[in-house]
Formats: sequence, C-alpha cells, structure tokens
Amino acid sequence: MDRTMIDEYLRGAARPAAAINDLTPTDLDAFPIANTWSIRQIVLHLMDSDLIASDRMKRVIAEDNPVLIGFDESAFARNLFYGQLDVLMAADIFQKNRLLTGRILQALPDEAFRRAGTHNQRGRVTLEQLVQGMVEHLEHHLKFLRKKRQLLGKA
Repeated sequence: MDRTMIDEYLRGAARPAAAINDLTPTDLDAFPIANTWSIRQIVLHLMDSDLIASDRMKRVIAEDNPVLIGFDESAFARNLFYGQLDVLMAADIFQKNRLLTGRILQALPDEAFRRAGTHNQRGRVTLEQLVQGMVEHLEHHLKFLRKKRQLLGKA
C-alpha cells in the first residue's frame, strides 16, 4: 500500500473551494461549454460524489464484503437542485468530509486497504481502489472547471 495516496486524497480537500474563491454568481452559473455542467454544478457533484465515496470506504472498512450501490450522477444534478444550492457550503462540506475520512484512512494498517466490497455495477472493489478513484475523480472534474474558468476569462 502506497500511503502517499492518502496524502494526495487529503491535499484535495481544499481544492474545490480554492477553485471558486474569486468567482461571481454569474461565473458559477455560466455555461461556457454548451450541454455541460456549470461550475456550481461541478462543485455540487464533487461534494455528493465524495460523500457517497466516504460511505463506501467506511462500509468496506467496517463491514465484511458490503454491497456498494452506484448512483446516477445526471439524475442527482437534475433532481437535487444543483443550480440553486450554496456552492461555498458544498465546497466546505467537501473539505470537512475529506479531512475527516482522511483521518480514518491514516489510522488504518496497510492490510486494511485490501479489504473489499461488491459494487452493483463494477464488481469487487478494494478500499485502495476507492481511495485512488476519488483522487482521480477530483482531478478529472477540476480539469473541466479550469477550462470553464479559462473560457470565462478567469484563468
């Protein structure tokens, strides 16, 4: 187990808040790329995804081979008022959740990262894969957020 992955996971905690700290409500709700999410929607998606991932990680840590349920991210964005919710609160929740989950991960012995659950769409998933997946997920979406900032002249 490469424990630097936990450090990377924790370093991501403040990144959504930093990525939006100078944006106006107009910037947050703009669609500089048609048929994609706004920056506000991206941050809300990151928050929800991290909350769900933390639940999955905790289940893998605490339970024997738990069932991990997928979710429809487009349905979440469409039906959970992503365009209306407080983006600063979402970034704060993301940060606090990641910091708290990171503390749990830091306390675990290396062998705990081989524990696994069964995802209803992806099959067997280890704790290590879940953590690595969330590190990559954050970077994936921040890449899109940076591109939108650039198109808004806020690079």
